[in-house]
Amino acid sequence: MELPVRLVVGLGNPGEKYASTRHNVGFDWLDRLASSQRVAFTLETRFRGLCARIMLADTDIWLLKPQTYMNASGMSVAAVCRYYKIVPEQMLVVHDELDLQPGVIKLKSGGGTGGHNGLKSIVADLSSQVFWRLRIGVGHPGDRNQVVDYVLHPPRREEAALIDEAIDHSMQVWSLIARGDFAAAMQRLHTRQEN
Repeated sequence: MELPVRLVVGLGNPGEKYASTRHNVGFDWLDRLASSQRVAFTLETRFRGLCARIMLADTDIWLLKPQTYMNASGMSVAAVCRYYKIVPEQMLVVHDELDLQPGVIKLKSGGGTGGHNGLKSIVADLSSQVFWRLRIGVGHPGDRNQVVDYVLHPPRREEAALIDEAIDHSMQVWSLIARGDFAAAMQRLHTRQEN
């Protein structure tokens, strides 16, 4: 067993303009979790983010949607970690992943940023890569020069349906993730996608 999760960060950009884009699937995932736990987000100006709190076995778990725009996500994340004394190993970051097809979600610890500006910002502000990531596949446009435009647009209808289904499935392993049983969570999450 790893350390239990104390902070879940969903990455995205604030504002209606970005609401249903590929880059905002981290926000979408966190909204789904908050809804399932019957909690609502409120703006916390000191953290520059929308926050909610859930309880699991007498432990507070904070949910955070940074409102700093993707490139400065680390500022919001670091403020929460400092205030609540949360170490990177107790954090899960949920984000869009170009290297995975729509409908695929993978859980991993540490590693590089894959060019993801939100992850780059978090790594820079925490001076650590050792946090958990839930990578939600959005596919790749095929040309690196098209990536920015691609992630700032909504997925096609059939892609959106696959992403939605994958998010639903990942909710079933939330309790394992929350208590730090990442091995079991990965086995359940990854096995289903290889069949």
